[in-house]
Amino acid sequence: MLFWLLSWSLAHGLDVDQVRSVEAARKFYGDILGLTEGRSAPDWVDYNMFGHQVVAHVSPRLNEDHTNAVDGHDVPVPHFGCVLDWEGFDRLAARLTAKGVKFIIAPYVRFEGMAGEQKTMFVKDNSNNNLEFKAMRNPSYLFQKQ
Repeated sequence: MLFWLLSWSLAHGLDVDQVRSVEAARKFYGDILGLTEGRSAPDWVDYNMFGHQVVAHVSPRLNEDHTNAVDGHDVPVPHFGCVLDWEGFDRLAARLTAKGVKFIIAPYVRFEGMAGEQKTMFVKDNSNNNLEFKAMRNPSYLFQKQ
């Protein structure tokens, strides 16, 4: 049962449990990322994140910073995000730059020239949640082992 619930939630939605306020979520996910707002209540709001549901819940408990080393970068843990197409990644990176968003890890290409070539970038929302966005040169390699 737990596996089914986890699999379903990963396939159909992402949950941001820790936002300071609905207004803070609206500023980042709506104004900065440009996502379409869905349903909301005084203590939560959801968004269409490139075909996945993100539900931002107000919580007094906020994330603490922690990282793991990956490819010489300090990758924030935990993080969530989504995979975009190659051009969509560039459009989002340009939008984030234009909005003055500070990158935790600026857009760069991993595994250049290899089967798993991908672009990746990390940002924080205004409630200290870590988000990763990536794009695969060849999307069929997303889950392939190197």
